[in-house]
Amino acid sequence: MAGLEGVEQPRGPRRAAAARWTPAVADDRALDALERYGDPAAAEVCLPSRPESAAVARRLVQVVVLRQWGLTSKLAEDAVLLVSELVGNAVRHTGARMFGLRTHRRRGWIRVEVRDPSRGLPCLMPVQDLDVSGRGLFLVDKLADRWGVDLLPRGKTTWFEMRAADR
Repeated sequence: MAGLEGVEQPRGPRRAAAARWTPAVADDRALDALERYGDPAAAEVCLPSRPESAAVARRLVQVVVLRQWGLTSKLAEDAVLLVSELVGNAVRHTGARMFGLRTHRRRGWIRVEVRDPSRGLPCLMPVQDLDVSGRGLFLVDKLADRWGVDLLPRGKTTWFEMRAADR
């Protein structure tokens, strides 16, 4: 997971739940992030390409999904985990100074996008039980209903979509 390379993760049947970041509806830091950086549901939010920006992106997605859209905490939890993975990839692999974050909602779906200036495509790699890194896209592939990459004239947008109605 983004930012947890080299850290021993819990094993056993509760592994996935224990490794997730759990959003709280009354998270003042999420509201502070929205005020400071902007609303990714209204326009693309530009964030510095630094590891600590993953926390900002998580908070922004959390406040949009829970407070603005009024969707379930389970959906917010999964979206927060997946945006953290996309941001981690953008920070680690693109060499960019900035990346963009955007959220969209349409009937029955949410979409989260991370845009960066690199045209290098992410690669879904096989994951082994003892791997401590390289699980980001594997998680996106398992938890998102759809995901992909849109090449742009200068960079790419990596995105995932999740059904909002039945989560």
